[in-house]
Amino acid sequence: MTDLFTIASPDLTVTVSPLGAELQSVVDAQGRDWLWDGDRRWWGGRAPILFPTVGMLTDGIARFSGREFTMAKHGFARKRSFTLAGSTDHSATLRLEDDADTRAMYPFPFRLDVTHRLDGPVLETVVTATNTGDEPMPAGFGFHPALRWPLPGTGATSKTEHLLRFDADEPEPIRGVTEAGLIGALSPTPIRGDELHLRDSLFEHDALVLDRPNSRGLWFGVPDHPGVRVDFAGMNYLGIWMKPGAGYLCIEPWASHADDEGFHGEFADKPGVVTLAPGESHDFAMAMTFGVRL
Repeated sequence: MTDLFTIASPDLTVTVSPLGAELQSVVDAQGRDWLWDGDRRWWGGRAPILFPTVGMLTDGIARFSGREFTMAKHGFARKRSFTLAGSTDHSATLRLEDDADTRAMYPFPFRLDVTHRLDGPVLETVVTATNTGDEPMPAGFGFHPALRWPLPGTGATSKTEHLLRFDADEPEPIRGVTEAGLIGALSPTPIRGDELHLRDSLFEHDALVLDRPNSRGLWFGVPDHPGVRVDFAGMNYLGIWMKPGAGYLCIEPWASHADDEGFHGEFADKPGVVTLAPGESHDFAMAMTFGVRL
């Protein structure tokens, strides 16, 4: 089995796999793991890093300057081995660089640094994408952490006791996901004011996608019990997803998203994709605070 990296604070102990720089567990001082366990009967992921694309591409094709490249859903970083670039007791930076295999899917030299950092009950993840080549490099990105649902320590007997409380009202229609995994038509939001009361049936047709939400953060949990705050300043979109019947909820801040239904254009023209000049870097960040009450 691949050796895991461990970082710790007085409040949390976090393990990280070099495969995809993916979180494997987030355990509090009471021994409770807040992160989904990756049960493959439902979904084997835990908190994949989505680079250089989020979601599905039309026909699995990315177009760069008119050339077509085949790329799988969510890109390739989550399936690649990262190396340890630096660490302390409370932080670890893992690095992925291009090679012949990545350039066959994504024809750009790059460096991707994923830093997981603890500060008490706060776990911050900062991902830095750097263009190490001599041509402009378009890149998409997304986070995909899966939290246990029900959360530990809530005393909840039903998943439906949980809710999402957004920092602001979210009245705008949401985007759906088509059977092909593309971003589909708008539909009325199930969010009422600043609250989404959770139930499996919300996800019968895949994820809920908030298109440029008003909020820069939210809280997930059962009122009057410890929950999780998720902060995502600088991220354009928010996906919320689970498989009905499973014991997790994915709260996914994205910079970009899957192709819109009917899109056949250049990858660089996709909403939210950033184009980095030679030598330029761009940071994507989110933070989760565990055990916090409303």
